[in-house]
Amino acid sequence: MIIVCQFLLKNTKISGITLFPFIFLRHAGDRDNHVLINHERIHLKQQLEMLIVLFYLWYGMEYLYWLFKLKNAYLAYKNISFEREAYAMEEDLGYLRKRKFLSFWKYIGHIA
Repeated sequence: MIIVCQFLLKNTKISGITLFPFIFLRHAGDRDNHVLINHERIHLKQQLEMLIVLFYLWYGMEYLYWLFKLKNAYLAYKNISFEREAYAMEEDLGYLRKRKFLSFWKYIGHIA
């Protein structure tokens, strides 16, 4: 379910965020942004296959790892395996139909 919620994302640079089972968007016009919606739907799939709670734990631990290693919050975020998969495949609107289980795994451990 897609929800437009300017309050949640008001003071951020974030256009959208996925908190299972919802996709929150900052702007109503982003409902038509197929690339952004696909990116967030990739996260929904990742969250489901990681049983939701494990996704958030892994995401947080991986962020902290990259933050410690790279000393840059933005680069840490961009190097999280879940984000790397979503960014790499966001323009392929048919990706989720052919995506293999745990596909984010191939993005682990490599600096983007």
